This record gives sequence, C-alpha cells and structure tokens, in this order.
Amino acid sequence: MSSRRKSRESALQMLFQSEVNQYPHQVISEIYWQLYPDSGENRNFAQFLLTRCLQNLDQVDSWIRRHAEHWRLERMAQVDRNVLRLAVTELLFADTPEAVVIDEAIEIARRFSTEDSAEFVNGILDSVVREMQSAEAAQPK
Repeated sequence: MSSRRKSRESALQMLFQSEVNQYPHQVISEIYWQLYPDSGENRNFAQFLLTRCLQNLDQVDSWIRRHAEHWRLERMAQVDRNVLRLAVTELLFADTPEAVVIDEAIEIARRFSTEDSAEFVNGILDSVVREMQSAEAAQPK
C-alpha cells in the first residue's frame, strides 16, 4: 500500500470518528495517532486532508451536493460521504493529479464500503472533476 493511500485511509478513519462521536478533530487525531503511531509524510498528509476538509466543509459539501443527483448528503452512507469529502478536499487543495484522486477514492470506498459505493464515488467525482476543468478552461489566461 502506498504511503499516500495509508494517509488517505487514516484521514477517512479520523473524519468518520469525528462525525460519529462529535469530538473535536484534534481529540480524535490525538487518540488515533496514539493507537496507530506514524510520523512524517503519512501523518502530515492525513492531518492536512482532515484539517482542510473540516475547515472548508461547507465548500466541500457544496461541490458534492451539486453532483450527487437524487442524493441528499445526509442520506448517503457515512463512509461514502466521507470518502467523497476527502477526495473533493484533495482536488481543491492539493496538487495531486485528478485521476489519482479518483482512483484512490474508488479503492478506499471499495475497501471500507461496498462495490456499489465505488461506482457511486466514481460517478460523483468524475462529475466534480469535469466541472472543475470547465471552470478552469473558462478562466482568462
């Protein structure tokens, strides 16, 4: 497993716990890293994704809502919703290639949720990326 995948999975687990337990993400992070010690790049990237996601949750959720046809965010499976949130966060705030973000999100959804979830995540993220590319193309250079 790549170190970036491990970081994404760690961020997903912390985001999920934060949502379920309603504890501040700092508390969740502290407990998580005590249970699953890691340092360096893995931990830094996981913390980056988690923090950016929570700091920009309204913006991230807005992107998901626009592209989740016939699905309210609140009705999505919790794992799927949080995989989408982290992937959109990475698309918005990291320099990871779009195809990599989508592929990683699909694999993480497949691992932590269901095969149907992988397809669901792929469809929404593909639509998000198309909108981002259209907006980027429309910007004056």
